[in-house]
Amino acid sequence: QVQLVESGGGLVQAGGSLRLSCVASERTFSSYVMGWFRQAPGKEREFVAAIRRSYSSTVYADSVKGRFTLSRDNAKNTVYLQMNSLKPEDTAIYYCAADMAIRSVPARVPSLYDSWGQGTQVTVSS
Repeated sequence: QVQLVESGGGLVQAGGSLRLSCVASERTFSSYVMGWFRQAPGKEREFVAAIRRSYSSTVYADSVKGRFTLSRDNAKNTVYLQMNSLKPEDTAIYYCAADMAIRSVPARVPSLYDSWGQGTQVTVSS
């Protein structure tokens, strides 16, 4: 399994921005679909965004569409989640995940992802 390490979380006021990064350990990184999920206390892990291998096309949860932007740099084995206009309800632990399967569209279900990072805490104060 590929090793994933997230960084960039922190405490920010509502309306602020953060950029999360996820670095993968393998040079085959470009062959994976990369996703971000988040989990708030007492809630299930939920899909945030995913980016395909080729053409870097992205999909987003409705709750973050227009505020978050997912990108990848295959040369650096890294995906970035730019989060703008943050809201208190965005507070959660954010996880990076890798999906090695070939699918017509990026998966939104956590169980379909093969590798996970340790998570990074994002806290948005009101």
